[in-house]
Amino acid sequence: QVQLVESGGGLVQAGGSLRLSCSASGRTFSTWAMGWFRQAPGKEREFVAASTWSGGGGSTYYAGSVKGRFTISRDNAKNTVYLQMNSLKPEDTAVYYCSVTPWQTRLDSASRYDYWGQGTQVTVSS
Repeated sequence: QVQLVESGGGLVQAGGSLRLSCSASGRTFSTWAMGWFRQAPGKEREFVAASTWSGGGGSTYYAGSVKGRFTISRDNAKNTVYLQMNSLKPEDTAVYYCSVTPWQTRLDSASRYDYWGQGTQVTVSS
């Protein structure tokens, strides 16, 4: 049974940093793309960042709103993906979800992803 478990969320002041982790189990995802999405209250789930597997180019993609502030990385040996979030803003407040997909393109679309974590809350105070 595939499980994705996020951790690292919390409350931080604007300008601060957090590092989210997502540990996957049940199968190896080294050849899958891994992504992060977020959902704020009353809003739709939105793409944050994604990382393709090294054989697919090892590329990373970011939403414009987080580019330059957030960094996605992965440790295939640990079946884990990370999201380093710096210079956090109140508008980054949301539940953050990790996800995995065998696809390597159109990674900004939630419909491309097969498995999801339960989410971790990130709250940025002003």
